[in-house]
Amino acid sequence: MAGDLEPGTRLPSTARLVEEFGVANTTVQKALGVLKAEGYLTSRQGKGVFVRDRQPFRVEAGTYFTPEPGGYSYELLEVAEVVPPAEVGKVFGLDVSEPAQMRKRLLRHAGRPVEVGWSYYPLSLARGSALAEPHRIRGGAPRVLAEAGLPQRYHVDEVSARMPTTEEADLLSLPNVPVIRQFRVVYSDGDRPVEASILVKGSHLYELQYRLPV
Repeated sequence: MAGDLEPGTRLPSTARLVEEFGVANTTVQKALGVLKAEGYLTSRQGKGVFVRDRQPFRVEAGTYFTPEPGGYSYELLEVAEVVPPAEVGKVFGLDVSEPAQMRKRLLRHAGRPVEVGWSYYPLSLARGSALAEPHRIRGGAPRVLAEAGLPQRYHVDEVSARMPTTEEADLLSLPNVPVIRQFRVVYSDGDRPVEASILVKGSHLYELQYRLPV
């Protein structure tokens, strides 16, 4: 991931790796198998084992990505009023069983799944707006909130890592690797929370890039 081995580089033979690291042949084979399963290496019949051609894709930690051909695109998976996770309810000051508006979507880049996300909004903001409608929104939630007089001013991310759920692994076509989980809260004027999202992406192919003022 650091780029020490360039994409397409052929790895040394198993015998050489055994000698270099002073381990058993089976240990080297298991290590190579893990790296192949995680997508770092590929085998070419009769030619050897090579570093994958694709380097980690850097995903900017923004709140909305404009869809464009060959770039980002969104697939809306579900829109519903649901009782949100406790951390979301706490942000919005909701009672334990009080619902919120949820929009679940799959983010792709160049056709590849990058992220699955659940975004939540207080019903006082969402009801009667495009946020509650079961279709994609031109300009995304930022446009809807801005038109409601609640422009997005900043967001706070809490980033952690864990193993994926079965649903996440299926949606993101993940091997047996951890995921990066972002819990993101977007604030408007007066530090008012207007959106809370749980964003999940594979840890093996993607990096988060933050661009912050100093």
